[in-house]
Amino acid sequence: APGSKSLASILLADTKKGQPTFDDKGRDFDILTAAVLAVLGDDPSSPVSALTDGDVRLTAFIPTDAGFARTAKDLGITAKNEEKLTGKLVAELGLGGIEEVLLYQVVPGVKINAKAAAQSDGAKLEMANGQKVTVNVKKNGAIFLKDRAKGVDNPQVIVTDINKGNKQIAHAINRVLLPVLPA
Repeated sequence: APGSKSLASILLADTKKGQPTFDDKGRDFDILTAAVLAVLGDDPSSPVSALTDGDVRLTAFIPTDAGFARTAKDLGITAKNEEKLTGKLVAELGLGGIEEVLLYQVVPGVKINAKAAAQSDGAKLEMANGQKVTVNVKKNGAIFLKDRAKGVDNPQVIVTDINKGNKQIAHAINRVLLPVLPA
């Protein structure tokens, strides 16, 4: 049976006293961790809390810090470091917008491992915010996720099967999936 280690426990492993370390490494998840903590700090009952419950089956496509920086730059948001970028993103989108973005990275109720993802070309995934993302598997095996955002590149899966063996699994992506935010 799959284990019940949550994705949040993976994210929180790289914190000090429950706060992101903002180390500017780019390939870790400090910005994502800060976003999750901000949303849950504001509303502990947010659907984002599913990431903290290892008994809830889900797949998350988690943007690296460099992925957040790339997407933010595409949107005209820049900052000198990860911590300042996180602040700008929260200020620009608000906690409700950040929550919507986080939910758009999660496929609830299913665990999609790397092997299944590689065989899912054309599949439409229903994300936790109710919007859909299309899987695009290239001939070379590269996996991209196509969202509805215009003018930005689609995220590519760059690391697979994070938290393998548990009910919650994640795949690192090199950009942020961008939902259509409510007005």
